[in-house]
Amino acid sequence: MRPLVATINLSAIRHNYAVAKRCAPGREAFAVVKANAYGHGVREVVTALHDEADGFAVACLEEACEVRALHANARVLLLEGCFEAIELQLAAQLRLDVVVQSQRQVDQLLALEIEQPLNVWMKLDSGMHRLGFDDHLLRENYARLRGAKQVGELNLMSHFACADERGHTLTEDQLERFLEVLDLDFDQRSLANSAAILTIPAAHMDWLRPGIMLYGATPFADLGAAELGLKPAMQLDAELIAIRTVEVGETVGYGAGWEALRVSRIGTVSCGYADGYPRHAPAGTPLVIRAQRVPLVGRVSMDMLTVDLTDLPQAEVGDAVQLWGEQLPVDEVASAAGTIGYELLTKVTARVPRRYVQEE
Repeated sequence: MRPLVATINLSAIRHNYAVAKRCAPGREAFAVVKANAYGHGVREVVTALHDEADGFAVACLEEACEVRALHANARVLLLEGCFEAIELQLAAQLRLDVVVQSQRQVDQLLALEIEQPLNVWMKLDSGMHRLGFDDHLLRENYARLRGAKQVGELNLMSHFACADERGHTLTEDQLERFLEVLDLDFDQRSLANSAAILTIPAAHMDWLRPGIMLYGATPFADLGAAELGLKPAMQLDAELIAIRTVEVGETVGYGAGWEALRVSRIGTVSCGYADGYPRHAPAGTPLVIRAQRVPLVGRVSMDMLTVDLTDLPQAEVGDAVQLWGEQLPVDEVASAAGTIGYELLTKVTARVPRRYVQEE
């Protein structure tokens, strides 16, 4: 078997959910498990949180079906709502909470014949300008939905654009726009994503939506996960499968982009961009072997990458290589590669085996 595995610590995910709840005592929280639980495995994560999560949030109906099959009673929030009228029938059958973010979705909902009303979340575009109603249309459609036979709870939500950039002026503006429509009699309200849960108490409202923090990564560039009390949930481990010496002036990898400035000991690692490691990661991106950091060299290949072992002479074929995890935060690797931890975690591909553990 190819020596590459993503080890998922389900206890860490439960711990991180508890951190979110402690940040806002008395509030409820949708655990965000879209995109296969950010690459961690939706079946395993929902099962791990079965008795603890107040609800789960997903992006699409297919994901909602999977979560409902795993949990018969939890609230399941469909974050983008339904794309076709026929999907609303299934959403009603599955007892989903449905986001309504456009005039078309309102019209489809009010034309629906269902026995069991849906819990509806109206989405306010408070400043991100991605989905949602402006203030005027929100008020207009609130009047249409309040009391409609198709609607059970009528709730309000929005989403921050810059909560991960502490002190950004848009965040305060968005919070104010959200508060300005609370003269309307909504049953429940939700605004706080991971960044807001951790640093903006005024945004906590009735329901939280912890996403990246559940998986032990930070939403902030200037605050590490450990500083926030979060535990990494995924550790990606490979193996040194070859070692060779290259002379001064020789190159390594596709495109001959890295040249040895000294006699160098180069190790080949059993992980590449087809496994989810970022192809654009530059030379110098850290990996860990024998508890010591070593730099990536050369271009990442589909199935392999190479590292400079010159300063780790004791390294040998068969040694474990940590690409991220306990010794190397995923956010640090992401930063070196010019991206964010979200992308690395969600891009770990299906060909990488997942191993699930319960370690406190």
